[in-house]
Amino acid sequence: MIIHNSFYFPSSDGKTTIHGEEWLPECAPKAVLQIAHGIAEYVHRYNDFAAFLAENGIAVVGEDHIGHGDSIAKGAPHIYFAEKDGWNKVVSDIHSVRTMYGEKYPDIPYFLMGHSMGSFLARTYLIKFPGDVDGAIIMGTGQQSPALIAGGKAIGTLIGKLNGFDKPHDVVTNLAFGSYTKGIENVRTPLDWLSVNEENVDRYIADPKCGEDATVGLFLDMLGGIGFIRKQENVDKMDVTKPVLFIAGEEDPVGDCRKGVKAAFATFDKAGVKDLTCKLYPGLRHEILNEDCKEKVYEYILKWLLERI
Repeated sequence: MIIHNSFYFPSSDGKTTIHGEEWLPECAPKAVLQIAHGIAEYVHRYNDFAAFLAENGIAVVGEDHIGHGDSIAKGAPHIYFAEKDGWNKVVSDIHSVRTMYGEKYPDIPYFLMGHSMGSFLARTYLIKFPGDVDGAIIMGTGQQSPALIAGGKAIGTLIGKLNGFDKPHDVVTNLAFGSYTKGIENVRTPLDWLSVNEENVDRYIADPKCGEDATVGLFLDMLGGIGFIRKQENVDKMDVTKPVLFIAGEEDPVGDCRKGVKAAFATFDKAGVKDLTCKLYPGLRHEILNEDCKEKVYEYILKWLLERI
């Protein structure tokens, strides 16, 4: 049996109440894992995985990022961070959770896991707060080219000025996600890139807290974050003594079907990270925690954590 609770705290944006969740083992935990979720989803989607870890003695915590899940201020746009410096505001909220649970559990290892957009946030966190966590899991990540980032920023800025940064736009949505189903045979939905598991895709589509189009402002915030984390001089600022696991599906388009994951991994390797692992699953797409073989993924992550506690 585990203990599952919600918690709340004020966001660094000064107006949003952030919703978070914790999954705690009944006994004293061996470690804490903090989750940073992806775009257009929320932390409770990790319930099964978090409960599995808690049942095995690891406390799991995480928050809904600004504009996601239950962290949306009254009247505020969905899937939007802030008018200014939104990316760093979300990183600050992640740090707030780290501080809270570090104070609650000061004497056990603390790990950070980011999936998809959360992987970019986690990589930003490792640079901005070197040594603040005892290890990191980078899941479903990628490494976009400077040209793609610059082009996306130019288009997004123009569209934002014309139509508003706090609204989505079809051109931006297509630019960000439109190519992700290319290469998938017998495409059933525009979101088939998420998972081979059709039930998972259908649950995502049916979930009112999932799948909304990102605003132009969030798209630009994310591009800024991606540009920051791809620079080697920034990656070199990390604490290279802390272990890092890169984990993804080989058919994940966010990671350019392995190429982007390996490119990001290479920057960590070049920085000199001493305990660096890359685990790729053949045939799996973006949400490896929700595929038919998810138990194997759960077990692999648990093993990796226990070996580093």
